[in-house]
Amino acid sequence: MNTTPRYLRRADAAQQMRSKWGLPCSAKYLAKLDVIGGGPAFRKAGRIPLYRPADLDRWAESRLSRPVHSTAELMAAHAS
Repeated sequence: MNTTPRYLRRADAAQQMRSKWGLPCSAKYLAKLDVIGGGPAFRKAGRIPLYRPADLDRWAESRLSRPVHSTAELMAAHAS
């Protein structure tokens, strides 16, 4: 069993966000978030940012709301 973490380059990380989670994401968007914050955790190898799939999954989960049955229900949850 291989326990070495696999890291994805920015373009591959964006592709995983789109294919696995169905969330709009581009390499340019991840690059912007790397500068301003708010994106997934990453590491750098020289100048190359690398993302762990588990960190991408955590970030995707954090962007999603809880399950709701209507937008009114979602708005009520934000108001309280």
